[in-house]
Amino acid sequence: MNTAVDTHIQPTRPLLAMRSVSKLFSNGTQALTDVSLTVRPGEFVSLLGPSGCGKSTALRIIAGLGGASSGSIDWPSTRINPNGKPESDISFVFQEPTLLPWRNVFDNVYLPLQLKGQSRTSASRLVEDALKTVGLTEFRKAFPRELSGGMKMRVSIARAMVTRPKLLLMDEPFAALDEITRQKLNDDVLTLWAETGVSVVFVTHSVFESAYLSTRIVVMKARPGRIHEDFEVNQGAVRDEEFRTSESYRMTCERVSHSLSQAMYGEGGH
Repeated sequence: MNTAVDTHIQPTRPLLAMRSVSKLFSNGTQALTDVSLTVRPGEFVSLLGPSGCGKSTALRIIAGLGGASSGSIDWPSTRINPNGKPESDISFVFQEPTLLPWRNVFDNVYLPLQLKGQSRTSASRLVEDALKTVGLTEFRKAFPRELSGGMKMRVSIARAMVTRPKLLLMDEPFAALDEITRQKLNDDVLTLWAETGVSVVFVTHSVFESAYLSTRIVVMKARPGRIHEDFEVNQGAVRDEEFRTSESYRMTCERVSHSLSQAMYGEGGH
């Protein structure tokens, strides 16, 4: 894998802009307070923070899977339907692959297009292209029970990409995987991102993962969830095995770790 991280980021208007978004749940939990976040086309943005800082809540609000208590989300460069949500421009990869066990790989990936009313025949090429991007062409007829954890997650990513979204939301998709599989899928996602130009918002607890993947890292504080720091990283760096052992990567990890420590414990760190 040999991926440079800023080749397709354009100085265009934002893809989305969260403006002073807060979320108060019915049980009284203040999940988010005054969160403002802009994502530009082609960016890879990681949301990093401790458990309970509202990372997943923010992602679900962006996806339209939950509403904000206050604030707004603007979509300056996309189509909006009458319900105020983007049309077919967002895909979501959850923490678990959530595959249908009675459907094979092809039919699991076909599902979003089927729900849109597209026939299996007319969708075939899109599905095959999606399977090719994640290296699962030869497993199109396999069932979820026959796949490893990493392969199941690849199917989930292919299913998310089959609609060719502008924005891919990923909620700790690799947290349950072993380190070797996780690193391989990190590389696969970077390749897919570089080849398609999709914008990515990626939730993670891992300093190392965020430093490896991102063009920007947003560090969040918990209780209530809010943004501590938002900064660009490693612009133009080629992400490969050599980068994992580079001084640039080490320094990025150090900076991110320091920011996270401040977010969790204040200026004094631990």
